[in-house]
Amino acid sequence: MAAGFDPSGRLPDVFTSAGTSSFSQFLATAAPELLPGRRPLPPGVSADVAPHATTIVTLVTADGVVMAGDRRATMGNLIANRDVEKVHPADAYSLIGIAGTAGIGIELMRLFQVELEHYEKMEGAVLSLDGKANRLASMIRNNLGAALQGLAVVPIFAGFDLAATDAAKAGRLFSFDVTGGPYETTGFDAIGSGSLFAKAALKKRYRAGLSSAEAVRLAVEALYDAADDDTATGGPDLTRRIFPIVMTATAAGTHRLTDEESAELAEAVVAGRTENPGG
Repeated sequence: MAAGFDPSGRLPDVFTSAGTSSFSQFLATAAPELLPGRRPLPPGVSADVAPHATTIVTLVTADGVVMAGDRRATMGNLIANRDVEKVHPADAYSLIGIAGTAGIGIELMRLFQVELEHYEKMEGAVLSLDGKANRLASMIRNNLGAALQGLAVVPIFAGFDLAATDAAKAGRLFSFDVTGGPYETTGFDAIGSGSLFAKAALKKRYRAGLSSAEAVRLAVEALYDAADDDTATGGPDLTRRIFPIVMTATAAGTHRLTDEESAELAEAVVAGRTENPGG
């Protein structure tokens, strides 16, 4: 990249020509090697040498969405990291959670955050929720080569739709496949190795019109159930004080529960399961 600069200090033409509202498209022209899916990889499958993030759950509520994720990352049969943060704000009104190859997932999430901020600065308006989902789908699609070598990233995206005419229906969520296909889901969804168990727990207890407080409790319960049956999903760690990351997105914006709030909620769930281990 540095070799492209004029000795006089002038910026390359790509920085001074008419721009695009997509930061990832700009990066593909200015420095394509910085995009996650553009890096050359050695032949073979690389999944066993990279930490993988696991379970994320998302629920639509009466006033927006709730997203929660466990903290464990695994590498084969080993725990690679106990306190990974897999749920983040995408922008002021939406959330993104990552499952799959942890390093690429975190990089893709940060690039997506810049993508949305760049669009807002270039266009002077916030991208629609459908537009955000489509931008994320395109970024996942660009990582397909690495995914076929075992370094797959499958995020989940949810947010408050500012364009919704009915505030009670403004919460929306989207899941994706490894090729970047976006699918809007009604009610709730989960991704990652423990998603089968998390969705089974949510299926029994979810109902339309949940308050954010009710959905937060239900999300932590679902993560507990996932950890109970899936070794790659981390449950509440009372010894190390490591608890799920829980966030909401409503008309007031995104909000993350404090560590104290998450701890209190997780400890209440554990206490309840102590009295009734079967749920």
